[in-house]
Amino acid sequence: MGSGERWLDRDAGPLVRPYALTRGRTRPEGGDFELISVVAATGVPPGDRLRYSPDHVRVLRACAEPVPVVELSAGLGLPIGVVRVLLGDLRDEGLIALVAEVEAGRGRRPPNGVLREVLDGLRAL
Repeated sequence: MGSGERWLDRDAGPLVRPYALTRGRTRPEGGDFELISVVAATGVPPGDRLRYSPDHVRVLRACAEPVPVVELSAGLGLPIGVVRVLLGDLRDEGLIALVAEVEAGRGRRPPNGVLREVLDGLRAL
Protein backbone atom coordinates (compact mmCIF):
# COMPACT_ATOMS: atom_id res chain seq x y z
CA MET A 1 0.00 0.00 0.00
CA GLY A 2 1.40 3.38 -1.01
CA SER A 3 1.77 6.33 1.32
CA GLY A 4 -1.23 8.11 -0.26
CA GLU A 5 -3.61 5.21 0.19
CA ARG A 6 -6.00 4.92 3.11
CA TRP A 7 -6.49 1.59 4.76
CA LEU A 8 -9.73 2.60 6.49
CA ASP A 9 -13.00 3.62 4.94
CA ARG A 10 -16.35 4.82 6.28
CA ASP A 11 -17.49 1.24 6.84
CA ALA A 12 -14.74 0.79 9.43
CA GLY A 13 -16.68 3.03 11.82
CA PRO A 14 -15.43 5.79 14.10
CA LEU A 15 -11.91 5.73 15.42
CA VAL A 16 -13.00 7.25 18.73
CA ARG A 17 -15.10 5.08 21.02
CA PRO A 18 -18.35 6.59 22.36
CA TYR A 19 -17.18 6.44 25.99
CA ALA A 20 -14.22 8.63 25.05
CA LEU A 21 -16.58 11.33 23.75
CA THR A 22 -18.47 11.40 27.06
CA ARG A 23 -15.51 10.84 29.40
CA GLY A 24 -16.97 7.51 30.46
CA ARG A 25 -20.41 8.83 31.34
CA THR A 26 -23.43 6.89 30.14
CA ARG A 27 -26.23 9.17 31.35
CA PRO A 28 -26.57 12.93 31.62
CA GLU A 29 -26.73 14.48 35.06
CA GLY A 30 -30.02 16.13 35.91
CA GLY A 31 -32.29 13.72 34.07
CA ASP A 32 -32.38 11.88 30.80
CA PHE A 33 -33.75 13.00 27.43
CA GLU A 34 -36.51 10.95 25.79
CA LEU A 35 -35.96 10.03 22.14
CA ILE A 36 -38.79 12.25 20.97
CA SER A 37 -38.12 15.16 23.33
CA VAL A 38 -37.56 18.37 21.38
CA VAL A 39 -34.55 20.48 22.31
CA ALA A 40 -33.34 23.88 21.14
CA ALA A 41 -30.51 26.29 21.83
CA THR A 42 -31.48 29.00 24.31
CA GLY A 43 -29.54 31.71 22.52
CA VAL A 44 -27.33 32.30 25.55
CA PRO A 45 -23.83 32.94 24.21
CA PRO A 46 -21.38 30.31 25.42
CA GLY A 47 -18.69 32.91 26.03
CA ASP A 48 -15.67 31.62 27.92
CA ARG A 49 -17.67 28.64 29.15
CA LEU A 50 -17.11 26.89 25.83
CA ARG A 51 -14.73 24.31 27.27
CA TYR A 52 -16.43 21.64 25.29
CA SER A 53 -15.37 19.18 22.66
CA PRO A 54 -16.00 19.71 18.95
CA ASP A 55 -18.96 17.33 19.34
CA HIS A 56 -20.52 19.62 21.94
CA VAL A 57 -20.19 22.47 19.45
CA ARG A 58 -21.78 20.36 16.68
CA VAL A 59 -24.72 19.48 18.93
CA LEU A 60 -25.21 23.11 19.99
CA ARG A 61 -25.16 24.31 16.37
CA ALA A 62 -27.62 21.59 15.36
CA CYS A 63 -29.97 22.85 18.08
CA ALA A 64 -30.26 26.30 16.50
CA GLU A 65 -33.78 25.25 15.51
CA PRO A 66 -35.93 22.96 17.68
CA VAL A 67 -35.10 19.32 16.92
CA PRO A 68 -36.11 15.96 18.41
CA VAL A 69 -33.27 14.20 20.21
CA VAL A 70 -33.50 11.14 17.94
CA GLU A 71 -33.19 13.30 14.79
CA LEU A 72 -30.23 15.10 16.33
CA SER A 73 -28.50 11.77 16.87
CA ALA A 74 -29.20 10.57 13.33
CA GLY A 75 -28.26 13.87 11.72
CA LEU A 76 -24.93 14.10 13.51
CA GLY A 77 -24.12 10.41 13.15
CA LEU A 78 -23.56 10.05 16.90
CA PRO A 79 -24.94 7.29 19.14
CA ILE A 80 -28.05 8.32 21.07
CA GLY A 81 -26.32 7.77 24.42
CA VAL A 82 -23.52 10.14 23.45
CA VAL A 83 -26.00 12.79 22.27
CA ARG A 84 -27.92 12.54 25.55
CA VAL A 85 -24.76 13.09 27.62
CA LEU A 86 -23.63 16.01 25.45
CA LEU A 87 -27.12 17.56 25.67
CA GLY A 88 -26.97 17.19 29.45
CA ASP A 89 -23.69 19.10 29.56
CA LEU A 90 -25.14 21.87 27.40
CA ARG A 91 -28.36 21.98 29.46
CA ASP A 92 -26.33 22.30 32.68
CA GLU A 93 -24.68 25.40 31.23
CA GLY A 94 -28.02 26.88 30.13
CA LEU A 95 -27.13 26.61 26.44
CA ILE A 96 -30.00 24.30 25.44
CA ALA A 97 -33.45 23.63 26.85
CA LEU A 98 -36.31 21.22 26.36
CA VAL A 99 -38.94 22.75 24.10
CA ALA A 100 -41.40 19.87 24.25
CA GLU A 101 -41.24 16.74 26.28
CA VAL A 102 -43.55 13.84 25.62
CA GLU A 103 -44.26 11.82 28.70
CA ALA A 104 -44.60 8.24 27.59
CA GLY A 105 -47.24 6.14 29.28
CA ARG A 106 -48.91 9.07 31.04
CA GLY A 107 -52.05 9.06 28.91
CA ARG A 108 -50.81 11.95 26.81
CA ARG A 109 -50.76 11.71 23.08
CA PRO A 110 -47.66 12.90 21.21
CA PRO A 111 -48.14 15.97 18.99
CA ASN A 112 -49.61 15.27 15.55
CA GLY A 113 -46.37 16.35 13.87
CA VAL A 114 -44.44 13.66 15.72
CA LEU A 115 -47.04 11.04 14.84
CA ARG A 116 -46.88 12.07 11.16
CA GLU A 117 -43.09 11.79 11.14
CA VAL A 118 -43.24 8.33 12.68
CA LEU A 119 -45.85 7.24 10.14
CA ASP A 120 -43.79 8.64 7.25
CA GLY A 121 -40.72 6.83 8.58
CA LEU A 122 -42.61 3.55 8.78
CA ARG A 123 -43.91 3.98 5.25
CA ALA A 124 -40.37 4.61 4.02
CA LEU A 125 -39.31 1.19 5.31
